[in-house]
Amino acid sequence: MEKPVIKEVVIVEGRDDTRRLKEAVICETIETNGSAINERTLSEIEVALKTRGAIIFTDPDFPGHKIRNTIIERFPNIKEAFLPKSKALGHNSVGIEHARLDDIREALKNCQISRVHEEELITIQDMQYLGLSGNTEAKERREYLTERLNIGYANATQLRKKLNRYSISPIEIKEILNELDVKKQ
Repeated sequence: MEKPVIKEVVIVEGRDDTRRLKEAVICETIETNGSAINERTLSEIEVALKTRGAIIFTDPDFPGHKIRNTIIERFPNIKEAFLPKSKALGHNSVGIEHARLDDIREALKNCQISRVHEEELITIQDMQYLGLSGNTEAKERREYLTERLNIGYANATQLRKKLNRYSISPIEIKEILNELDVKKQ
């Protein structure tokens, strides 16, 4: 199989992530080297965004989320790729370097782009109505939804922010959650 070419620069956490990515695709990376991103790395990301575009692809764990949030705060319209934790498990750790090559390709193919929005598409009341918060099945429903949308798992508050950031409509959410309800019957 011929490796896909990723034109954007992919932002990863470290050397092992770069090595694994290059086994899956042809790409250039920027390594953050930990969750305390320095100004030089942020400047490098800014140049990449202006010249080629960039994709954040960090591990599905706390440090990875921290890095992702730091970058998004500075560059709100950057692309994001996500791997579910279940697809990034190693022996005693979680990381992109443990993922299957096909899962890496799929995550990069299904990037999400943040959008600046003036109004909320999804309110707190919508989250409760859709069963994504405030009930015993909410976590399971959030896990299913975030995996299907390829946006990385989040608690109810963070999920609402993500759904609004990516302009995902309540209709699209209902359709996906209906799939889950049908599976459970």
